[in-house]
This record gives sequence, C-alpha cells and structure tokens, in this order.
Amino acid sequence: MSRRQSLSPLVVTAAVSVLLAAGCTSDRPPGATGATTSASASAGSGAATEGANTGEQSKFFVQADFDAQLAMRGKEAQGPADRPWEQAIDPKMVSTADYKKKAGDRHLCFSNAAVNNPWRQVGWKSMQAEVALHKEITKFTALDAEGKDDKQISDIAELQGQGCDALIVSPNTTATLTPAVQAACEKVPVIVFDRGVQTDCPVTFINPIGGYAFGADGAEFLVEKVPAGGKVLALRILPGVDVLETRWSAAKVIFDQSKLDVVGVEFTDGDAAKTKSIVSDYIQRHGKIDGVWMDAGATAVAAVEAFEDAGQPVPAIVGEDQQDFLQKWKQEGLTAIAPTYPTYQWRTPIIAALKILNGEEVPETWKLPQPKITAENLDKYLQPNMPPLHYAMCGCETMPGFPANWGGK
Repeated sequence: MSRRQSLSPLVVTAAVSVLLAAGCTSDRPPGATGATTSASASAGSGAATEGANTGEQSKFFVQADFDAQLAMRGKEAQGPADRPWEQAIDPKMVSTADYKKKAGDRHLCFSNAAVNNPWRQVGWKSMQAEVALHKEITKFTALDAEGKDDKQISDIAELQGQGCDALIVSPNTTATLTPAVQAACEKVPVIVFDRGVQTDCPVTFINPIGGYAFGADGAEFLVEKVPAGGKVLALRILPGVDVLETRWSAAKVIFDQSKLDVVGVEFTDGDAAKTKSIVSDYIQRHGKIDGVWMDAGATAVAAVEAFEDAGQPVPAIVGEDQQDFLQKWKQEGLTAIAPTYPTYQWRTPIIAALKILNGEEVPETWKLPQPKITAENLDKYLQPNMPPLHYAMCGCETMPGFPANWGGK
C-alpha cells in the first residue's frame, strides 16, 4: 500500500497511558533540507576534518543539511504570526485526498518515545491540551515506550489494531524504529515528529529547524563574545545520539574555523552533579574558562554554580529555554544565549492529523520556526510563576488549564 492510498475507518476504544518519569536529558530530532547562507555556511567547507581539540567530525554530519538549516534561520515562516506551531519554513505541500474521511468522530493514536525528561513532559502536557481543543477527537490513545526501542516497536504494532484514524509517532531512536514506522504506513496515515526516521512513508515529518541550527547558534555566540585564544569547554550529554550529534557537529565546524581554544569536550549524561564536577575540574586544571557550550541546557545552572563556588566570574555560556536558567541569567546579568528546540512542536502533530483526515494539504517536511533567546528578548520569556524546568517555548500560555496544568501558579 502506498503512502497516499485510501484507508478504511476503524473504531475501537482504548485508554491513554501516561508515565511521567523525571529525567535529565533532552531529546531532539535530526536535520533538514534547504539552501546555504552566510559566514557560518562557508565554515562548513572541509568540516569533516579533525580539529585541534574537538576530535573527528561526527559520522552523522551531513554538509548539505548543515548548510540548509543555517539558511533556514534567516527565512520567514509561512502561517499565522501568533501561532508558530502552525507555521512552516519553505513548505512543499502534499495532497492528503486519499486519507480524507467523512466528517465525524476522530480517533487519534500516539506512540511516544518517553516522557522521561522535563522537555518531553512539558510537550506532552501541551499535546493533551491541544487534543482537548478539538471536539471531533473523541478518542485519543497514547502509549509510552519508556525510552525503550523494543517497547515502542511493540506499541506501534499494538496501535495498528486499535482502530486509529491516524498515528502520530515520536521515535525513540531513528534507525531502529524505521521498520516499525514503515509497517504502520501500510495501514494508517502516519505523522512523525520530534526525531525522524529513515523513510519518507509518513505523510508529514514535523520538527523545528534542527540540531545544526541549535549547535551553531551557541557556537557563533561564543565566537562573538570570547576573545581570540579564549578557552572554551564543550559539554555534551551522550555520544551516538543523532539529534545531539548534529548539535555538536555544527558547533565543531564553527569552533574549528575560529581562533578559540576548545580545551575539552566532555559528556555529562545530563546529570547536574556530574556537570558541576566536570566544570569544577576544568576550572582547577586551566585556571580560567572563558566560555561554555552545551548541547542541551537542563544542567546549565549547575555549570554556572561551579564558577560561583570557585569564586570566579561566570563566562559566556550557552543554555536553553528552561526557566531556572533564564531566571539565573536575569538575576546575575550573565553573558548568555539560549538556543531553543520549542516544545510547541507537540501541538502541531494533532493539527496535522486533523488536516490529513479532512483531506487538506500539509507540508511533506513541516519545519517550524526555532527562535533563540538573547539578552534583548530575555524578559519576554521569563515566567517566574512557572516551575524551574518549564520550557518557555511551550506555546501553551493561552491554552485552557494554563498555568496550573503545567505546574505553574
């Protein structure tokens, strides 16, 4: 069955399964397509080389995707100005006429990689709130894979027998989940978001610009703020995860073309205590660190505290849009930037599924805007009434139940 083949409606009831386990690491999907632009794109030439201290370039690095994502940062998205989760950058629209259903009840299903970290928890709450906005969604079945590939493969197979009108998938890993997604595409229209898969059978793939853009935003900031010869410490979460590898590979390109001295590239496992220990060790070893780059910002405050404990000024630092970092930034007047991978993307798959079932065109690759927080717009994203690890780019402020359903006051 092709990806555009019509489907027979099924009706089966099922329950929503939600496991909100606390976690540390952030999950983000892989790259994009597009054109090249600006100074950073030229830095990509020969980017697969080994830097003085940055090691070999990641096997996940793709020059064309790097160039494309950096180009997208300067492009205007199409769609409602006040609803970035409905916007798209350079969309190539595809017909969904073969999936059109008669008006009536909709049963949407969701195979979730996990809700094992704050980023995913914020997104999951936003997705549920989006579902509640649409009365035509009378059933919403969600299964949590708990970060396990084998469980998600089983979940996807199970959902195919649950009468889903459309299936949304946020893959736990890219390659391993690809066969399961391909099999599902034969039976139901599939929407993939967050991380990608290695097949084009889903009707649409939704995510913000991507990891290269995230990594480049932080690295470019440090090149601008740290004097030539300054010592930069790069903090990563885990090796071999494509969505994090693209962040680091973009930063590596930029650092290797700069005059900065990357004194270390260390893995933190997304653990605050380990992050603080690593930073403290580098302060003792080098006497002074002039910049800190991070591939995800959930432990950025721990890195800041390491400098405070050492009695040293906090250097230029890359964080993310979680509230504890934004508040620390404001209170201490930090030199900082927060690249983002907006959690508002969790709203888009619900909207896309309904469009597909209504026979409306959707972007084949749905690239959402990916703003960055700077000193100039920091105040816009500060939300003192929200929990420390609430992500500012949730797009949830006007949704029913906000702020309480997201843990706010």
